[in-house]
Formats: sequence, C-alpha cells, structure tokens
Amino acid sequence: MKRALSNPLALAGFIIITSIFLLALLAPLISPYDPDAIDVKAILLSPSPSHWMGTDALGRDVFSRMLFGARISLLVGLVAVGIATFIGIILGAIAGYYRGWVDVVIMRTVDVMLSIPTFFLILAVIAFLTPSIWNIMIIIGLTSWMGVTRLVRAEFLSLRNREFVMASETLGASDNRLIFKHLLPNSMTPVIVSSVLGVASAVLIESGLSFLGLGVQAPQASWGNILTDGKEYIQFAWWLSLFPGLAILITVLGYNLFGEGLRDVYDPRSSQSR
Repeated sequence: MKRALSNPLALAGFIIITSIFLLALLAPLISPYDPDAIDVKAILLSPSPSHWMGTDALGRDVFSRMLFGARISLLVGLVAVGIATFIGIILGAIAGYYRGWVDVVIMRTVDVMLSIPTFFLILAVIAFLTPSIWNIMIIIGLTSWMGVTRLVRAEFLSLRNREFVMASETLGASDNRLIFKHLLPNSMTPVIVSSVLGVASAVLIESGLSFLGLGVQAPQASWGNILTDGKEYIQFAWWLSLFPGLAILITVLGYNLFGEGLRDVYDPRSSQSR
C-alpha cells in the first residue's frame, strides 16, 4: 500500500475515497437533522448556516440526506463489484487453466454478454423485479463480471507455462493447489485495478437507476434519487441538483484516480505507453 500511495494519482484518489467513506461512516454523528424528517415550514430553503445544502420539496435537510445517501451509493458499488469480481475470478480461472471446450464455452458466453449494453440489460431485468437496494446490488454484480473474467483468463494463460508452475505440476501438485496457490495470487494485480475502477462504474449505474426511479426507493436517500427530486425544481432550487451531482462526480473521480494510480505503480508499461 505504501508503494501505491507514492503515486500522486493514487494518493489523490485515496484521500478522496477515504474522506467520503469517513463522512458516510460518521453520518449518524455529524448529520444535523433526521434525513427523513419532513418540515413543512422549511420547504425549498436555499443553502444557509442552518441548512448547509438547503432543503428539498418536503423540507428535508439535503446535507443530512447526502450523508446517508453516501452510505447507500458506496454500499451498492462495493457489494456489486464484490459479486462481479468473485464470479469473474472463478470463471476466468477455470477458462484459463483448463482451456479447451471449457474455455470456448465460457468465453463465448462472455462475448454474448458484452454484446448487450449493460445498462439496458439491467433495465430489462429490473423491469421484472421489485426495485430495492439488494436487487440493484445483485443485478449490477451479475451483469458486470465479464471484464474480470477476461483479465483472469489472460493472466492464467500467460502464467500457465511459466517455470514455477511447471515445476509444481511435475512435483504432483493438484489442480486446486496450482490454481489457488500459484496462479491466482500472481494474477490479482489487474483484478484489483479493475475492481477499483468497477466501483466507480457501479456508483454511476446505481445513480442512473435511482434517477430513473428504478433504483433505491424513497424515502431512503441515495444520491440518484436526491438528484431526481431536484429535476422538478432545477430552475429555482439549483442546490437539489448541484450537490448530489458533485458528490457523484467527486466519488467517481476518486476511484478513477486511485485505479489509474495503482495501474501505473503495478504495471509500469501502462504509464510508459501514455
């Protein structure tokens, strides 16, 4: 980790991500109001010392809702990427190690999945399910594993004929030992980078779904549905669109910077090619 943080991009991204995580974690302590408390006397108030980010059409404090919304957006991103990474590692390892018809079947499935726009695939699946945070996390994870599968497969194919693997195979190491002891640990660097970048994509997808009304449902706050509330009043309540939009922008920027920094540190060829 110390080596990664020596990179300016990775350090900047890490500071942004850590700051957002701390705000989300400490939301119950630093939130000045109940995020779901309706106050008809404080409807659509502009930012002020009493309401730092103003209030919405129901008089709810936007700053408090932003803090608790950060929890939802980050949770969706992390869990969805965790599901996608787990599936991708398993399928990529099987395809890269066993090759042959197993590899053909898995990679053709990947090609089919990649030919379908991910966002529209998610919309199609959600149309048959009840919109909820758990459904959103699972669906994003189940439709985002293809890139990790290709990365792990490529690393396995590259490592499969290396001397240390062949030596272990000659000594009678089992398939499980070769995969989990020798091949997989040496394949994790691109997977980690991909996972970090994947969180940013998952946050964007969740925000987009919530903006369309298909994601996290009210009264539970997420940055996407706060943004949705603001579109009706954008002409005279600019703060309802500005602050959640900035939060999404800064979060995605932080993950992208951290991911690019990790890529530069652990794969110097990527930085030399730019």
